[in-house]
Amino acid sequence: MIGEVPNTWVGQEFRSRRLAHEAGVHRPLQAGICGTKKDGAESIVVSGGYKDDEDYGDVIIYTGHGGQDSSNNQVGDQSLEDPGNAALVTSHLEGLPVRVLRGAHNGSRWAPAQGYRYDGLYRVTSYSRKLGIDGFLIWQFRLEAYDDTPHPIQRDALGGEDVGAGNSPAGNEAPERVTSTVQRIVRSSAVKRQVKAWHDNRCQICAVRIEVPGGAYSEGAHMQALGSPHNGPDTTGNVLCLCPNCHVMLDAGAIVIKDDLTVLRGGVEMGPLRTDPRHMLDLSCMRQHRERWQL
Repeated sequence: MIGEVPNTWVGQEFRSRRLAHEAGVHRPLQAGICGTKKDGAESIVVSGGYKDDEDYGDVIIYTGHGGQDSSNNQVGDQSLEDPGNAALVTSHLEGLPVRVLRGAHNGSRWAPAQGYRYDGLYRVTSYSRKLGIDGFLIWQFRLEAYDDTPHPIQRDALGGEDVGAGNSPAGNEAPERVTSTVQRIVRSSAVKRQVKAWHDNRCQICAVRIEVPGGAYSEGAHMQALGSPHNGPDTTGNVLCLCPNCHVMLDAGAIVIKDDLTVLRGGVEMGPLRTDPRHMLDLSCMRQHRERWQL
């Protein structure tokens, strides 16, 4: 399950990994990353298991999985082929939220004093490779808390009981607000991800496929914009698979598409839109977009 889990809340504490597993916050009993390359990362555990981790509360520099011995020493290079690392790459490319569970350890003031604590949803904003403290290549992922995720709790300077960080305690309303936001993101992402999969991340206008370490990047673009005043549907028929450049031009009206699927850029015909038989386009959405810009 990507996003929030029903009947859980930010700041909820668990005495053990088993209890976090039973609540659905983090399903694996040992692995620090839950997810697959296909679906993205559901959740991670930040518990001091990797020397190169950096925890700043709302920002986490999270070291990927692999290459460690039983004493938590890095003894080999990490790979993006590892399922957990590949899952975090997908979360970055697809803009999917990741649940963060913090475990007690002495390396971070943001860690709970004991057990585990669910600290809400973070997004993977970037990833890169570096030479780690132990002299082997590691992959690191930068995660940032969503704006409506409550600020994590920090321990006081003496390592005593958890104290607030100047924010109101999370009540029942906070999880409901976060859940609502995430459900909107996930619904939209599911539609866009299907369209991008059909086209193998290749732009339907310029045919560019952007290759990045661990995968490929494209964007799902709504022809008829969602929400008021355009009220377009969040369906595959209203979404195109585009590169970032073509997406910007479509949104700004520099690119429009005729009913016969001819692409016009600045009023000049650029050729036909790339199509796939599985992707049935909604011509009414295409027409609404064109008429909005060709007044």
